[in-house]
Amino acid sequence: MPWLELRIHSSREQAPLLEDALTRAGAQCVTLEDNADQPIFEPALGETPLWQETRIIGLFEGDADTSHIEQQVQIPAATYYQWHLVEDKDWEREWMKDYRPIQCGEHFWICPSWLEPPDPSAINLLLDPGLAFGTGTHPTTFLCLQWLAQQNLSGLDVIDYGCGSGILGIGALLLGAQQVLGVDIDPQALLATQENAARNGIAAARFPVVYPNRCAATAVDVVLANILAGPLVELAPAISSRVNPGGSLCLSGILNTQASAVMAAYSAEFDFDPIASKDDWVCLSARKHTAALG
Repeated sequence: MPWLELRIHSSREQAPLLEDALTRAGAQCVTLEDNADQPIFEPALGETPLWQETRIIGLFEGDADTSHIEQQVQIPAATYYQWHLVEDKDWEREWMKDYRPIQCGEHFWICPSWLEPPDPSAINLLLDPGLAFGTGTHPTTFLCLQWLAQQNLSGLDVIDYGCGSGILGIGALLLGAQQVLGVDIDPQALLATQENAARNGIAAARFPVVYPNRCAATAVDVVLANILAGPLVELAPAISSRVNPGGSLCLSGILNTQASAVMAAYSAEFDFDPIASKDDWVCLSARKHTAALG
């Protein structure tokens, strides 16, 4: 069945009111988008910022009464809006057409599970992210994978904090780690991680997954955290405590302009390596002090 989209060009001030009105009118979902190429990279903690010019999209069933919906929403005068017919597709899988293998190291590839690996003799991480974040295409994930490919992980224990699709933890296991603990707040992420681990022949016991409140206080050799700068700063005490003295830390999801703030949150306990960057994003790697400085 096709769907109908009502697209309304709004201001920042009007957007919340129109969002509520579309929901009350029966929209199956409401999406807010930038309508003037005004980037918002990451909100401050506790903020939900909107663009000055915001496009609001309400999705309705294809047989909805458009005139009745317009009356219910009460679109302000002189506000531009349009109805669009949306073809019914498996949107969850639509992106698969353009997803290709990614080389992250000399003998380390991330490969979509539905394609043949370009180098069968290499370490090939077979991935189907599903609804979870993490395909290797984003600079932050790619930088973390590059860092992993350069490490000697043989026999080490790892935590993948904010595991998403499980891509970093699975990469660590394929590169020699003994065990990885996946941590995430999203149940879809925990499910995707388990499915991707099985897809790569990794026993569930080697990659258990938990919510943060079930993450034991045990420290490990390597902690990976590819989330966002705000949470990385806020979670610095918890993440730092999970790294053994002399252990390694890899942080990403960080813009160039945010690197110094994130490093400051960890610098009392860690010595940082030179910053790795790609596009506007950075990956921070560090080693934990083996003894208290003084």
